[in-house]
Amino acid sequence: MNILMALSQLEITGAEVYATTLGNELSDRGHNVHYVSDTLTKPHKGPFYRLKFNKRSIPRRLWHVGFLVYIIKKYKIQIVHAHSRASSWSCHLACKLTRTPMVTTVHGRQPVHSSSKRFHAMGDKALPVCEAIKEQLITELGIPEKLLTISRNGIDTCRFTRSQAPKNSKPVICIIGRLTGPKGELCYRLLKECLDVDKYQIRVVTGSAIEKRFNRFQPKVEFIGYSKEIPAIMEQSDLVIGAGRVAMESILCGRPTLAVGESRVIGAVTEHNVLEAMASNFGDIGPRDLDIDFQLIKDEVEKALKSSYCSDAVTEKIAQSYNLKTVADHIEDIYQTIYIEKLKREIPIIMYHRFIKNDNEKGVHGTYLHVDMLEKHLKLLKKMNFETLTFDDFSNKRLIDRLEYGKKYIIITVDDGYKDNYELLFPLLKKYSFKAVIYAVSGEQYNKWDVDVPESRERKVPLMTHEELKELSNSGLVEIGGHTISHPHLNTLSVEEQKKEIFINKYNLETIIEKPLTSFAYPYGSLCEETKSIVLQAGYKFAVATNSGPLLLHKDLLQIRRIGIFPKTTTFGLWRKVRGNYLYKKYNNNSGV
Repeated sequence: MNILMALSQLEITGAEVYATTLGNELSDRGHNVHYVSDTLTKPHKGPFYRLKFNKRSIPRRLWHVGFLVYIIKKYKIQIVHAHSRASSWSCHLACKLTRTPMVTTVHGRQPVHSSSKRFHAMGDKALPVCEAIKEQLITELGIPEKLLTISRNGIDTCRFTRSQAPKNSKPVICIIGRLTGPKGELCYRLLKECLDVDKYQIRVVTGSAIEKRFNRFQPKVEFIGYSKEIPAIMEQSDLVIGAGRVAMESILCGRPTLAVGESRVIGAVTEHNVLEAMASNFGDIGPRDLDIDFQLIKDEVEKALKSSYCSDAVTEKIAQSYNLKTVADHIEDIYQTIYIEKLKREIPIIMYHRFIKNDNEKGVHGTYLHVDMLEKHLKLLKKMNFETLTFDDFSNKRLIDRLEYGKKYIIITVDDGYKDNYELLFPLLKKYSFKAVIYAVSGEQYNKWDVDVPESRERKVPLMTHEELKELSNSGLVEIGGHTISHPHLNTLSVEEQKKEIFINKYNLETIIEKPLTSFAYPYGSLCEETKSIVLQAGYKFAVATNSGPLLLHKDLLQIRRIGIFPKTTTFGLWRKVRGNYLYKKYNNNSGV
């Protein structure tokens, strides 16, 4: 996807570290990430456009909006991700004008005034980094909870490893953070009221200019300035004091960590208070800024210095909760959801069954299509510039790649494995260079499940041979998928019967085509939660239903909704069904099952 990260800052902040860390991970995954901000210090893999968001006069803000509209259009931006109030305000308007999906990560407590209550300016989804911010957005700004999703800071945990405790002759206490605003006031009061500069060796690591009021602490306090070697500095410290990312990174290094931020004192982070610490972004967020009893901090420092390490359990909890890849996966899921729901367009997955050459081959059930109409369908898809995908393709691609700008993808699926798939469909796939997924029944030679039904007996139609299935699979144009042994309604069977139908079918087909199966189709679209669980146990990554499942493909990979193609589906009918918004119109925007 083409993504725009928008920040507002005059010095390096946690928001910048988050945005560039996440942005670089997304770039490594194949996305095109652009940045716009007043300044940008951290290394970034995408282009940067300077825009003075800090200049907030009405004419300036109008200029910001116009410039953002220009960037969005010129670089085909598909989603905007803002990281501050000032940038989100302008991005919100630009996205309204261009109908571009937008999310905002909320890194800190938001100012509360009448305009912010009336005009949230956070786009389609707000992503508070902790529970305390979410609570403030709901209670003080009136943002509906359905528009909020907690999304933790992403940390490249590989950069931070638990290290041996340093052997310092005097305890080294490291304070990390900027010296402006509330954080600067916090650092000043820590040095003035809480930390004995004769008893401890104190280091302050900051990218901010040193204000004159800090001169009183020199030369007993070492002001290091900005450093790219934060992990090494943490490893040399007996205690790290900080909030937000600082606390998380220190814990990952195994260092005793005193979480104190703009709002709260958490104290030394232990397994007993780690969830409380996470909820407030390690003391950074609370009811109001600097709501701190500084008299408590002296004792907390002494208690924290009694341990040479923070506990393994705390380190593991932080590693799991803030792992960059996990956070990036979550963000990609949000991007997909916002993008599809905003534009009401999802990749179409269409469902055929069998194909006929003559009218005398028609059946009782409407599961056939004349081969001449099939060719017209494929011609239309080619004319509409569709490229076909299979679920096997997602072993090399990722689901979000279906939203690649300028691409139109479709998945053609065909159920049951009739012989006409080989005789009629396969030649057309080769002719138009299209792919398809064919779901094959493995325990029958013909459609016995329809023929042996006295009340609506279907004509007998043969299924493909083993040799034909293998040839299709080897062609590179057909993915073979599972479809049970005998085509039953799975939700009417016992667990053991379902397992037999699903597992043995998979084994049989994999033996025939000599490669693993990726996807499965539920016969008749009949399933229950137990069925889905068995399909997952069998090793399938995807499973398709018929007319059930979410409208968004990525929301349930074991119950993917499809669009049925019937004998009377003309080229116009197909055009309506594959435009991308067909299911949204049909189900009135109800994305549930």
